[in-house]
Amino acid sequence: MINYFRYIIYLVVAIGVSCANAGSYEDFFAAIKRDDAWVVQGLLSKGFDADTPGPDGQSGLMLAIREPAPKAAAVLIDWPHTRIDLRNKADESPLMIAALKGHVDLARRLIKRDADVNKPGWTPLHYAATGGHIEMMDLLLEHHAFIDAQSPNKTTPLMMAAMYGSAQTVKFLLQAGADVNMKNQLGMTAVDFAVRADRKEAAEMIAQQSRRERSGGRW
Repeated sequence: MINYFRYIIYLVVAIGVSCANAGSYEDFFAAIKRDDAWVVQGLLSKGFDADTPGPDGQSGLMLAIREPAPKAAAVLIDWPHTRIDLRNKADESPLMIAALKGHVDLARRLIKRDADVNKPGWTPLHYAATGGHIEMMDLLLEHHAFIDAQSPNKTTPLMMAAMYGSAQTVKFLLQAGADVNMKNQLGMTAVDFAVRADRKEAAEMIAQQSRRERSGGRW
């Protein structure tokens, strides 16, 4: 009989916790969308799992960086139980999204929590170059990002900058020592990317750098 009552008590507690978590789930993601750091912090303190996937399958931290909801993102990054490098289905990390969006302050927080600057495959530097964010690229390189990192199809950050970034982005990477002669799986170099995107200034800068290197000089 005693065991029976214990079972009933455990069942009631479990149902109560389940109902509370159901409400917390909606509150958590709603708070992130409105950048309500106080509510996010409160739910985490009450035991809500920071890594719970949202309706789209991505973590709260990923949502906060995408929105952007910088206050909520800062709380989640600083929360010791948040998995900083938890990736989405596209193999993107929170640092990669911060790099793409140019959220330098959030990137600094992520790196302070030991976020992977040089994850295999596509890297934060690829994404920063795509977005044309020079300050972000500088931050990543300062923390030992590999400037000639290769994606699964061997695309480099310079190639991404040549096709999608600004001319200043390309210039920054060239001055930082990016290799202009590397090729992707299709045999394309960075200058080929720039030509394909009709980015004449970027193409000329890369071509000039290639000529300098052949003649033994650099920037």
